[in-house]
Amino acid sequence: MKIATFAVEQWMNEHETTARWNIAETCVDSLTLGELLELSGAPDEVLRELTALKLTYGDIPGSQELRGRIAELYANGGAAFASVGSGGSAASVAPANVLVTGGAIEANFLVSFALVEPGDTVISVAPTYQQLYAVPQALGAETKILPLRPENGFLPDPEELRHLTDRKTRLICLNNPNNPTGALIDEALLRELLAVAEERNAWVLCDEVYRGLEHEPGTTAPSVISLYERGISTGSMSKVFSLAGLRSGWIVGPPEVIDLCQKRRDYTTISCGLIDDRLAALALAHRDVLLKRNLGIVRGNARLLDQWVASEPHLDYVQPRAGTTAFIHYDYPLGSAELCQAIFDASGAFVVPGSAFALPRQSEDDSPDRGHGVPDFEHWFRVGYASSPAVLEGGLAAISDYLRGLEQRL
Repeated sequence: MKIATFAVEQWMNEHETTARWNIAETCVDSLTLGELLELSGAPDEVLRELTALKLTYGDIPGSQELRGRIAELYANGGAAFASVGSGGSAASVAPANVLVTGGAIEANFLVSFALVEPGDTVISVAPTYQQLYAVPQALGAETKILPLRPENGFLPDPEELRHLTDRKTRLICLNNPNNPTGALIDEALLRELLAVAEERNAWVLCDEVYRGLEHEPGTTAPSVISLYERGISTGSMSKVFSLAGLRSGWIVGPPEVIDLCQKRRDYTTISCGLIDDRLAALALAHRDVLLKRNLGIVRGNARLLDQWVASEPHLDYVQPRAGTTAFIHYDYPLGSAELCQAIFDASGAFVVPGSAFALPRQSEDDSPDRGHGVPDFEHWFRVGYASSPAVLEGGLAAISDYLRGLEQRL
């Protein structure tokens, strides 16, 4: 099986451990283990319980407690960021609708591994996390791209989606809120997209790992689970809950999908870590505290970022509405990898080049957009703005210093 190199992850692997100012990170400023234990109000007691654990495989689909806590995130009116949707066709979410996975990356992989066959049509938005279209393509699907364009606020067009569908359409992949742009699909638009999926009886996978980090108070990203009976949501503890080191994520969907994904997972991780399970359940038991902390960081830092972009005459962007990332456009005559590497070498400020979000070429003869209408994003870069404010301010100042020098040389 051939699969394209995962461009964003390769760039992160090469730079993040030596960055002075890591403003490429997409997780909200990570918690220490001690900070997580303190949430319980009885850290010594929790630690004793953990040290007494017998390190077996545990509950294969995830503990009943953790799956119940995850289900609460999707229950109308019963969670810190419950879906704004009402009257959707999906059934209420119960632990049986949840499978715990090794991060959202395993969750997304298992959905494709379970549902996609060679010859199927899979449609994915782009730019987005490369996994959503690269894995189905590697599994033999015909992958079509639904382009997200800055002039449309990086939002998908339902009519364009309808044009891309065919009788073989098996799966439609969305990402809401979007990485790298921070765009947010509201309920009305999501319903239009789901209506197209229903016409083809297609599954809809929505990577919702940033759901819960909306910038406008009172706004919540809708979940496909609440609005569509063939909707599948993936999420994790990494972004919203600042616990990427747990490597804990989930799939929420109809029982038949959960069953298929669990059977496929017998060939990957079998189950998730028992300690990770206990710590994730602890965090979700105190999600209100975590969300208050993290929304404060994200909303404050988003304002800092907006002020910085406005102050830079050669930069512009579509202001993000949710999540932890922004996609910045520039008009300097340098490619994105060249610019980002030069900034890193000069100052240790770390951002991700827009070229990492371009569709991989299958050969040297391919056009950059491979006929899908998606640009190569050579004059863009992604900033992650959910670090501590000091790191964000230091990183942005370092970029500004580099840009002043660049302007003198051009």
